[in-house]
Amino acid sequence: MSPQGRQFVLIGGGARSGKSAFALSMAQRLGSRRIFVATAQGLDDEMRARIDRHRQERPTSFTTMEEPLALAAVLDTIVQADVVLIDCLTLWLSNLLVSEVPVETVVHKIDELGAAIARRRFHVVLVTNEVGLGLVPETALGRNFRDVVGQAHQRLSVNADQIYAALLGQILRLRPGPVELTGDLGAP
Repeated sequence: MSPQGRQFVLIGGGARSGKSAFALSMAQRLGSRRIFVATAQGLDDEMRARIDRHRQERPTSFTTMEEPLALAAVLDTIVQADVVLIDCLTLWLSNLLVSEVPVETVVHKIDELGAAIARRRFHVVLVTNEVGLGLVPETALGRNFRDVVGQAHQRLSVNADQIYAALLGQILRLRPGPVELTGDLGAP
């Protein structure tokens, strides 16, 4: 069990798999003082529209903090929360790489995030995308992204109390075992 009985929940899956909706539902069950840490950046019209749509879909019971780069630092500033939902790890990693942060530094920042999660005083629900099941990316940036995401999953999952995977419209609980189907996400 995590510090003071607080859970670290890792929820992964592919794009549009239902993982974020599942994470919102879980965070609502974990406490009434809820913070949503958004890592997306509205760098173009399409992404700004996505961000606006997500804000509108998010329950008003969440206080939103936007932090595209300094994720560990922002976690360390939070004191009045029962649960913090971070959506998402892969956008954060992408933001770092696109900002030309060297891969070695990104890996160090992953470890800093893991340390911040370990010293937290609240539940953490962390959403991430599984990107390693597809083709090998054509570009060095794409390959670095895929590799860094894989490293992040390995490093962070070690300390997760619960791990879920959204797959084919279903949510599978991977930890604690045994692996179990926990929910049907239904039609979009």
